[in-house]
Amino acid sequence: MRGLILPTATIYLMPVLLLFSLFLLLRGHNEPGGGFAGGLVAASAFVLLSVASGVSVARRALQTDPRSLVGVGLTLMILSGLIAPLLYGESYLTSHWWKIPVGDYEVALGTPLLFDIGVYLAVAGTILLITFSLEEEDA
Repeated sequence: MRGLILPTATIYLMPVLLLFSLFLLLRGHNEPGGGFAGGLVAASAFVLLSVASGVSVARRALQTDPRSLVGVGLTLMILSGLIAPLLYGESYLTSHWWKIPVGDYEVALGTPLLFDIGVYLAVAGTILLITFSLEEEDA
């Protein structure tokens, strides 16, 4: 039998946790945070949902298998290291930055962000895979 407070609070906490995880991801290149911390916070949002409402609800909310997140994350990490060698003939994991005009501003996007996104997805997928497996085993 489940209570009422935790499922109700989860409805409000999940979007906040997911937004905070994106903040950590985007802030992490030059400041504390990054893909690892952001992935942990994103996974914690779905772990909270699984504790509050059950694993099946959390899996439906995730809308993908955690193994897919791990695979896509690892692929992005590898690709981020291969972009510079393939395009510019430089060594593996060399960083490259491109300035993209957005209105009156320029946004710098680069291969380290791609690597961080890969870490974010791989960490979130791994934590969710472990947690969902353990919770389904108990049921």
